[in-house]
Amino acid sequence: MPTSLTFLGAAGTVTGSKFLLDHGAHRLMVDCGLYQGEREWRRLNWAPLPLDPSSIHEVVLTHSHLDHCGYLPALVKQGFAGPTLATEGTAELAAIILRDSAHLQEEDAENARRGGYSRHDPPLPLYTEADAEVAIRTLRALPYGEARDLGSGLRIRFARAGHILGSATVAVEADGGTVLFSGDLGRTDHPVLRAREDPPAARTVVLESTYGDREHPEPGAEPHAEFADAVRRTIRRGGSVLIPAFAVDRTELVLSALADMLERGAIPSAPIYVDSPMALAALQVYRSGRHQDELKPGAVQGLERWPGLHTAHTADESRALNNPHRPSIIISASGMASGGRVVHHLKSLLPDARNTVVLTGYQAVGTRGRALADGAHEVKIMGRYVPVRAEVVVDEEFSVHADSSELVDWLLRIPEPPETVYVVHGEEAAAESLAGRIRRETGWTVAVPRLGERVLVD
Repeated sequence: MPTSLTFLGAAGTVTGSKFLLDHGAHRLMVDCGLYQGEREWRRLNWAPLPLDPSSIHEVVLTHSHLDHCGYLPALVKQGFAGPTLATEGTAELAAIILRDSAHLQEEDAENARRGGYSRHDPPLPLYTEADAEVAIRTLRALPYGEARDLGSGLRIRFARAGHILGSATVAVEADGGTVLFSGDLGRTDHPVLRAREDPPAARTVVLESTYGDREHPEPGAEPHAEFADAVRRTIRRGGSVLIPAFAVDRTELVLSALADMLERGAIPSAPIYVDSPMALAALQVYRSGRHQDELKPGAVQGLERWPGLHTAHTADESRALNNPHRPSIIISASGMASGGRVVHHLKSLLPDARNTVVLTGYQAVGTRGRALADGAHEVKIMGRYVPVRAEVVVDEEFSVHADSSELVDWLLRIPEPPETVYVVHGEEAAAESLAGRIRRETGWTVAVPRLGERVLVD
């Protein structure tokens, strides 16, 4: 029975993961992510898919980040009615993320209508909170390591990817052949999660390349030294530190790092606020004890070191942080400053040179975070340009994406050489760099697919 793979997303860019497997009459989509970053990619969120969504039998999620699950409500809105299969951690976190995404979609549309800065009249959300609830009801949790028969000769199996809680690689067996999807791979040593698992044998591998052209810096004697220096400088000059952080996993790691800094005396005591309802909900999932088999021993206890942590749940509590009355540390989503409450904080805090913005992870091209990292003098927020006078610091130590060497190391643990490796989910330079390295070091066939390209994998 012929099996084909179509690259419907994360080809030529680092977001919008969507991969379609057609096995005879059976149709399976692996990941269902939103495009983020540059406008040319974000427009694709609104473009019709080149297939009828009702023809898809299942969606399988590798993890809960928005660029892997955030299109699901739109897919359901267009007619997808099958189950969405994920690990227990992904199912739990995806529900939180989809509700937040829908809320922001509606909020952004309403702000654009009131502010008059949209070219659409009226501006509409891609999907609503009601659409998200329907999508959430499609989620079905599967444990790691358990093969699930989908019928038509198809089976799937999850293995730990070590990227965020619930993250998985997905092996899809099709009549004896296997297509292995890496999802987003974690580093060899995650601060909170158990290590990623080795890959199984597979004829075809679909490999991410977010950090395919770079190596993470070696940790110094003092972890996050540049971050600590920035906090000390900022508080001395009477400013506040704003940390755009992904609500899932990154907020936990930032809190853990700040706790370590305080215990070592590396930073002075200052109020620390978490201003993200989604991050607070995700933190409770990590702390819940329901995922002990995925967390390192002692990880939950490490996340309980904050009896005096300040949290901002309501909009009024969040607005109060736009002008802190004393030097403070504010952690708020989103991690690339592309939406959410952090955008309002940037609008207020960027013009003041006493303040500092600390970026803690990958910043996709076209996002405000990338513009700040690249030294922009102004950034556009809610239809107006805001001057960047605040200090901007990038802390690369927080990344939990495997770098080039770690990606190749994972690939080399496959028990036998695959027929083809497809390099996806990376900016063009990163994907091409990783593909070239794999060819040189292995002699395997490696391709960087184009968006919409269809290949045979049977």
